[in-house]
Amino acid sequence: MNKIDLIPRDTVIAIAGTVGIGKTTLAKRLAEVLHFRTSLEEIDNNPYLEKFYQNFERWSFHLQVYFLSERFKNQQRIYEAGGGFVQDRSIYEDHDIFARMQYETGTMTEIDYQTYYSLFESMVMTPYFQHPDLLIYLEGSFDDILRRIQTRGRKMEQETPVSYWEEMYNRYDNWINQFQACPVLRINMKEYDIVYDPSSIAMIVDKIAEKISCRDKKDIE
Repeated sequence: MNKIDLIPRDTVIAIAGTVGIGKTTLAKRLAEVLHFRTSLEEIDNNPYLEKFYQNFERWSFHLQVYFLSERFKNQQRIYEAGGGFVQDRSIYEDHDIFARMQYETGTMTEIDYQTYYSLFESMVMTPYFQHPDLLIYLEGSFDDILRRIQTRGRKMEQETPVSYWEEMYNRYDNWINQFQACPVLRINMKEYDIVYDPSSIAMIVDKIAEKISCRDKKDIE
């Protein structure tokens, strides 16, 4: 049996990882192979993103509320459509990495953070919220991530201090070690060429099938 056949057609896969690690590229390639749809971050139409990179303190709250709102709406659309999606970034990262980082580093006020957290809690921390079936966590070296950020050429990212990306990188590393909302598959991007080598995608699909198969066996037990 083809390993793809072991992945139910209503599966929802979220791809997580720090900025520049390759989430969007992998989401598109997996969706193509699995015949799933994608849920991608809207960067070009985001009204706050460029302003945020120019002034963290002024726009951090606005940006995070916008991301949270859009992510939640996309989450609802995915489940209303019956699944079969690959998500570029998970809703958990919105709070656990980005909003918390802005608050703890002093670029979001306590009042704004508490307001944001109450919104996040009302959306995610409820019995009716449907978690992804699998979270793929992409990892790689910090130097490789910096190179990716420079290569893709977004001016607002290139002009951001390296210390910001290092802080985010370390937070991601701590976060994934404690994450329990759904099963996790770790993928080291150094070991795969998802752009030019079809066998790399095939190996990742096999790992996804194995992980979901293990999950289904535990549910039966």
